Amino acid sequence: MALYLIGDIQGCDAALQKLLDKIGFSPSRDTIVLLGDLVNRGPDSAAVLRRVQGYGASALSLLGNHDLHLLGVAHGARKSSRKDTLAGLLEAPDSEAMLEWVRQQHMALHMQIDGGDLLMVHAGVLPQWTVGDTLALASEVESVLRGPALGEFLLGMYGNEPAQWSDALTGSARLRTIVNALTRLRFCTAEGVMEFESKDGMLPGPEGFVPWFDVPGRKTANATIAFGHWSTLGWLSRPDLLSTDTGCVWGGCLSAVRIGATLDERELIQVKCEQSQEPGKPD
Repeated sequence: MALYLIGDIQGCDAALQKLLDKIGFSPSRDTIVLLGDLVNRGPDSAAVLRRVQGYGASALSLLGNHDLHLLGVAHGARKSSRKDTLAGLLEAPDSEAMLEWVRQQHMALHMQIDGGDLLMVHAGVLPQWTVGDTLALASEVESVLRGPALGEFLLGMYGNEPAQWSDALTGSARLRTIVNALTRLRFCTAEGVMEFESKDGMLPGPEGFVPWFDVPGRKTANATIAFGHWSTLGWLSRPDLLSTDTGCVWGGCLSAVRIGATLDERELIQVKCEQSQEPGKPD
């Protein structure tokens, strides 16, 4: 048995096939965790979803900002942007089944490996959240995604405010803040105020802000957090961190990390990707 964590695919099904072939993935034996942004900007989002659906319980998926955007567009909460490549998926005869599958996926996942905590999110975790907090708040969003209030949630999902978490938040403001942290976060202040304009690498960063994972006293510092989302950061491996978005859709690589018997046992496997989007500021 092997566990692989895979960074942002963004509709690049050929690259995913090549990567799975390279690692020798077997659904009867192995588990893959896709760290969000399965769809959009690449050439064949529908093929990615069909492939992953076919793996059943052997493939676990997080929801990234592009996956949530797919639901927003499908339910009329947002118009497609000129860079979106979702039309083929939305017009497919099995689109309803694919959208239903997407809404059943996860906002955060947690595993214990040899006594160590592996927390998996698409983008980031606010400094005041513990592992338990993160999972509980993710579950709040998951419940709404899977329930009858999906349309209402999607209408209120977009926006940058509130920029800071408070336990007193309620309703759409609470859910939006959770979603923004888990699927869009790159930089924040020591107090957890989020910044969404800067999309470059972590240095030098916007004035007064630091990468979310470098905030002093972060309450998840004793866990290993695996995430994607930040292609300009790229591959980063340290005891408390695994950054896996290596810019496949921009002509970079699609990356998988094989986790061994402990969280310190890591193997990076990559395949080169064909460029599907002109390099620019990622979403």
